[in-house]
Amino acid sequence: MAAMAPPSAPPAEVPSYFLCPISLQLMRDPVTLPTGISYDRAAISRWLASPASSTCPVTRQPLEPELHLTPNDTLRRLIGSWIATLAPGSGLDEEEVAALRPLHRDELASLLSDAAAAQVGALRKLGELAAESDHRRAMLESQDGVFDVLSRVLTGASACSTAREEAVGVLASLRIPEQDLARIVSRHGNLAASLTAVLRSSNLQSRAQAVRLVRALADVAVPAWVIGLEQELLAEVIRVVRDRVSTRATKAALHALSALCPYGRNRVKIVGAGAMPALVELLLDEPERRVCELALAVLDRLCTCAEGRAELVAHAAGVAVVGKKVLRVSEAASERAVRVLRSVVRHAATPAVLQEMAQAGVVGKLCLALRSDLCGVKTKEKVHEMLKLHSRVWRSSPCLSPKFLALYPS
Repeated sequence: MAAMAPPSAPPAEVPSYFLCPISLQLMRDPVTLPTGISYDRAAISRWLASPASSTCPVTRQPLEPELHLTPNDTLRRLIGSWIATLAPGSGLDEEEVAALRPLHRDELASLLSDAAAAQVGALRKLGELAAESDHRRAMLESQDGVFDVLSRVLTGASACSTAREEAVGVLASLRIPEQDLARIVSRHGNLAASLTAVLRSSNLQSRAQAVRLVRALADVAVPAWVIGLEQELLAEVIRVVRDRVSTRATKAALHALSALCPYGRNRVKIVGAGAMPALVELLLDEPERRVCELALAVLDRLCTCAEGRAELVAHAAGVAVVGKKVLRVSEAASERAVRVLRSVVRHAATPAVLQEMAQAGVVGKLCLALRSDLCGVKTKEKVHEMLKLHSRVWRSSPCLSPKFLALYPS
């Protein structure tokens, strides 16, 4: 008679307080709301992203708009300890169990050693660990040499393009201290060229991750590195905006361009790389509020140089779309749009431009802004200055209706 197979272990019964109240699944990354209820980060983040959800799912108490999710480290450790006691065949999803088992330092060191050899599998595993939970990402960030290893893979000549893309993905997901970012810039002279290569990839996710890393570097890098950036890198950052890779990537690209703008030479290079038409077309697409504010902030900085102003007024919809954002998006957007228009009015006010502003309704919008509660005092001062500066032209324009003439400053 054949020997009977040993009975499999009965399915593990998950303690109820380990389950997310939203997904009813074992929590991978538990976080706690101010109401005291813990949820899995992914589930509560999706809930909070919904326009109709402004309350705690369990208590129904109202939540603040800018909510901070507090990691519940005690609950995470309890879940990890419970997972460690499970026998094979416990009935839980194997991938879920692996993600929740405690990660030991020696395992991480071994994985980092394989990543240093540009092994794609090891680099991909590091990215997965960073994405699993705040705790595992923090463990990775505290591992000695992690930033140097990843930057050497990114800039190394022997690594394949896939390994470089994976290295960028991990770097972009980590919170890299400023001193480490500055060290990466100083140690790797070909860093900009390596990032340009990744930005040219056909992989949209890799492009999004690369532009996030460019943004982080632009915020802290030494001026010599920022000023020395080639136009090729700037053009690829602009292409992320133009291609609408993702909303998050667009925001990162706009932040990066804004951080690179304070240097006059960079502003000229950014304009030369095609920023102005890309920004105007982005605004024409009616982006979300924050994207609109960021795009106008970059336009404001670029219009401080003659090349930027010339490109804006040369675009058929440039001045009109900026004027359209006044009193339409937010107070911050109105302020930035007015600053852009002021640069044009003060330094590029040809008769054709002044006529276009009247025909496109920009002058009428400025008259409304002068009396609106949606504009701050300083913004109104800039509006008043513009209207007074060209009152002789605009007050006599047939395009300005009587209702706007009544609002025009005397």
